[in-house]
Amino acid sequence: MRTLKYLLQKEYRQIFRNKIILRMIIAMPMIQLIILPLAADYEIKNINIAVVDQDRSSFSRELVNRITAAGYFRLQQYTHSYEEAFPLLESDKADLILEIPSRFEKDLVREGKQSLLLAVNAINGTKAMVGANYLNRIIQDYNTDIKVEWKTPAMGAKMIEIESVNWFNPHMKYAFFMVPGILVLLVTMISAYMCSMNIVREKEIGTIEQINVTPVKKQYFILGKLIPFWTIGMVLFSVGLFVIGRFVYGIVPLGNILALYAYLALFLIAVLGFGLLISTYSNTQQQAMSLAFFFVMIFLLMSGLFTSIDSMPTWARWVAYSNPVSYFIEVVRMVVLKGSGFGELGQLFLVMAGFAVGFNGWAVWNYRKVS
Repeated sequence: MRTLKYLLQKEYRQIFRNKIILRMIIAMPMIQLIILPLAADYEIKNINIAVVDQDRSSFSRELVNRITAAGYFRLQQYTHSYEEAFPLLESDKADLILEIPSRFEKDLVREGKQSLLLAVNAINGTKAMVGANYLNRIIQDYNTDIKVEWKTPAMGAKMIEIESVNWFNPHMKYAFFMVPGILVLLVTMISAYMCSMNIVREKEIGTIEQINVTPVKKQYFILGKLIPFWTIGMVLFSVGLFVIGRFVYGIVPLGNILALYAYLALFLIAVLGFGLLISTYSNTQQQAMSLAFFFVMIFLLMSGLFTSIDSMPTWARWVAYSNPVSYFIEVVRMVVLKGSGFGELGQLFLVMAGFAVGFNGWAVWNYRKVS
């Protein structure tokens, strides 16, 4: 244990002596955590719409007022001719065109039905789909209000009212959904990058040769490289969740904090073991950075942060299930938003323990001391 103590003293002094590394480890992730969730937002606003109102009735004006008051749309043009509105769609100045036909109010009153034309600019598929869904919802709500207004006892009409309740994130704040996942990715990136370059740096400056001729066992050497970044990862996660998450985004974890930190400790062991594994196969820091970047990008895109794992094709789901980051993102969201504890995380603990044993065992086995 004295040997491990001296190795840890060496690593901490080496880390804190380098001011640039300190800024990369501490300042950069915190700034990214403040900025990225503001941009990673699935809620699309400022959708440009052109309205072709050929009816100019009280019903059509009420519908247009509801659309503009929703907060999602910007009215670019209000005209009576579709030919005047279509060039806006072609020039990307409008994302949607809503055409209200003539006799809209009369047919709706007399026949009880009427059709609307919706033209969507689908070059930006996400914006088109979300914008069309927003507009359809507004029209459906308007249609429901008309039915309620016309309902009379003589008609015997009955209305079914549907009320939605959002569990775990009642106000549908995307920051609550994105911040935990982005925090996991930042901790993963810092841990994997820094740890993967650690042993390689020893190789480049020649001190690895001096260590190899000492009686230091390779298990102690690996632990000396792993423990400092493990503690740094714990500190980064704590600052991100309880300082930035709490005071910037108002996120308060609902679940068992001990369960969250127990899983974080296991996750960091797995990720740091992966970084050490990369360093054992690399001879230069450039090689280590390239390998770490390759795998971290896969971890990021296949983690379920931006797209649901269930919506991926079968082969992609297998890749996602082989990704330790996807499990930790799920755990953080379960604890922070759902209020989960040890009971709900038992199987996920076993999976992460398998990653930790596999990566670190491989790293220790692959690191061979040369006399």
